[in-house]
Amino acid sequence: MTKLKILLAEDHIVVREGIRALIQRESDMEVIGEADDGFQAVKIAGKLRPDLVIMDIVMPNLNGIEATKQIKEKYPDTAILILTAYDDEHFVFASLDAKASGYLLKTARAQDLISTIRAIRSGESVLQPSIARKVIERYHAATEPGSKGMTGSLTKKEMDVLRLAAKGITNKEIAEELNLKVQTVRSRLKKVFKQLNVSSRTEAVMYAMKKGWISIHEVQ
Repeated sequence: MTKLKILLAEDHIVVREGIRALIQRESDMEVIGEADDGFQAVKIAGKLRPDLVIMDIVMPNLNGIEATKQIKEKYPDTAILILTAYDDEHFVFASLDAKASGYLLKTARAQDLISTIRAIRSGESVLQPSIARKVIERYHAATEPGSKGMTGSLTKKEMDVLRLAAKGITNKEIAEELNLKVQTVRSRLKKVFKQLNVSSRTEAVMYAMKKGWISIHEVQ
């Protein structure tokens, strides 16, 4: 398997070295570059074209959210995982608006970070449970009036996959639940993304929550 190419954007050297050491122990991923501010992250991402950027938020010169936005605008195929000490709603939603594929707190276990990286590689979006709860509650509160029960142009099969995705489970778990192949789940999610004009599971779930297609009770 081709190794996942990762860029680390973190201004604390000790933290950066720790993450690099953790990743380098894995046979399917490698760190190809490092940046200690957002400006460097954007520049190096353009030069090295990593598959994934692990991005801190609070960094000098250019913060991680703005760096995420610029990288996604220029290189949309590059995934961004926010790894931060902050769980403030402002940071969470600004990061998701910038099209980050995941949001993980630095209090997470080392294995959780590795699992999250692999999930993002598989095309999944990952939010730490406490972060996912904030997202669900925010978009449940913002449900558009009169939209409940309507699912736009999505088919029942596509909605079945999206509802399970909203619970934060993996594509493999969705496949097992619906007695499908993992590739079928991925295919249906791609169709959902195209229909809703989004690029990740998180964006799709937020859209569906806001529209009232998925209730808060279905994801608890």
